[in-house]
Amino acid sequence: MADTVAELAERGLKLSPEDRARLVDLLLDAPDESMQTQIDDAWRSELHRRVTAYDRGETVLHNVDDVLAEAKLIAP
Repeated sequence: MADTVAELAERGLKLSPEDRARLVDLLLDAPDESMQTQIDDAWRSELHRRVTAYDRGETVLHNVDDVLAEAKLIAP
């Protein structure tokens, strides 16, 4: 049985650097519904955790202007 992935990789390596980069971008951007569902579920859980912590008063909130000013001091 032929190794389709190996064959595609071999063909891909013959592409120009620009076309290889484009191919990589296309493959990385290709939707993987299973993975996207896991990512969405993880974000949903994290958002729920953060909102719950806020509602309980367990979270310290910071003003965005203060955060950005401090960031500029760290990395001007």
